[in-house]
Amino acid sequence: MIGSKLERTTMAEHAKSVDMAAERSGIRRRAAAAFLLCAVVLGVATLWLPEQIELPRETAPRLAFAARASLLVMLWVAVGVGMVSTIRRYSAPDNPGSAFAPPSERLKVPLAFLQNTLEQATMTSVAFLALATVDGDAPLGFIMGAVVLFAAGRITFLRGYPLGATGRAFGMAMTALPTLAAFAWILIDICADLTRGAV
Repeated sequence: MIGSKLERTTMAEHAKSVDMAAERSGIRRRAAAAFLLCAVVLGVATLWLPEQIELPRETAPRLAFAARASLLVMLWVAVGVGMVSTIRRYSAPDNPGSAFAPPSERLKVPLAFLQNTLEQATMTSVAFLALATVDGDAPLGFIMGAVVLFAAGRITFLRGYPLGATGRAFGMAMTALPTLAAFAWILIDICADLTRGAV
């Protein structure tokens, strides 16, 4: 009870000490940097990689390609699970489990990383499978680039998490932007198919 009150007090003090205008500005700058990096990597992956690698053309092999790419994304969930379970094993306050006690300071960041990574990996995996149904080599090249960005995004997100919203903004944007772009691509393709069908 005392620990819980102390924790809430510390969080409240931290919130008061944060300059929200500076935080928002920092988030925007880092998100913009991540956007530029994503644009370069995905541009190269979409336009150049298909010229260098023979990619599958039939639906079944394309879906298998996307499933394997999704597995590489899900490996980051396994990394998060491993981090959390290791800390729980060796940390007395965390050993009983989340049902019996709040996470210790040592566990908080890995637990947040795991939760966020699970959310991002789920959306990204679905996007990969849907994108593999779009005709052409470019979507598969995009998937390869997105796998690299997901890995880099998770590393920088974890490293920056203790620094607050500004610290994790670059990694978060680098993880999420390719998925959002994939969703947009898929929706455009669906609209194009509906238009062709209507005509």
